Amino acid sequence: MSTGPRLRVAPLRPPLHVVLVEPEIPPNTGAIARTCVATCSPLHLVGRLGFRIDEHAVRRAGLDYWKYLELHVHDSLEQMRERHPDVRLHLYSARASRSYLEADVRPGDGLVFGKESTGLPDELLDRYPDRVWGIPTSGPVRSLNLSNAVAVVLFEALRRNGALEGAVRR
Repeated sequence: MSTGPRLRVAPLRPPLHVVLVEPEIPPNTGAIARTCVATCSPLHLVGRLGFRIDEHAVRRAGLDYWKYLELHVHDSLEQMRERHPDVRLHLYSARASRSYLEADVRPGDGLVFGKESTGLPDELLDRYPDRVWGIPTSGPVRSLNLSNAVAVVLFEALRRNGALEGAVRR
């Protein structure tokens, strides 16, 4: 396998924020954290987590890129909003009626995803009805895996904001 240069782009400024509300499955969050490091996107973990993220747990899981992650942990989405008032939220749900391809995501916005078992709570979706988006599928699955959904939405938002243009090998 080649260890030469990789295809690189400059980070989007301000960055997109990935927000996970009560994530339950450690490997999903680990994969999302890796995607966040790859795209220079801060990761916000909100509410009760289904796993530990202390140094010992992260080291044991072999997440050697965790030290590069810009990580924010919040007790609630309200606390996240207080700490980051300029972050405009976009909520992603399998129950959405509009495609993520219609979302007007801009630099500095937050991409909010719910827990693997139940997604985002209805109360939250009802609070932001004009900011709820989904990923269309054609097969019989209910939804995509959380880490796949984050990657699809994040890279599309980066592409639409010009952040993937001018890629060079470095």
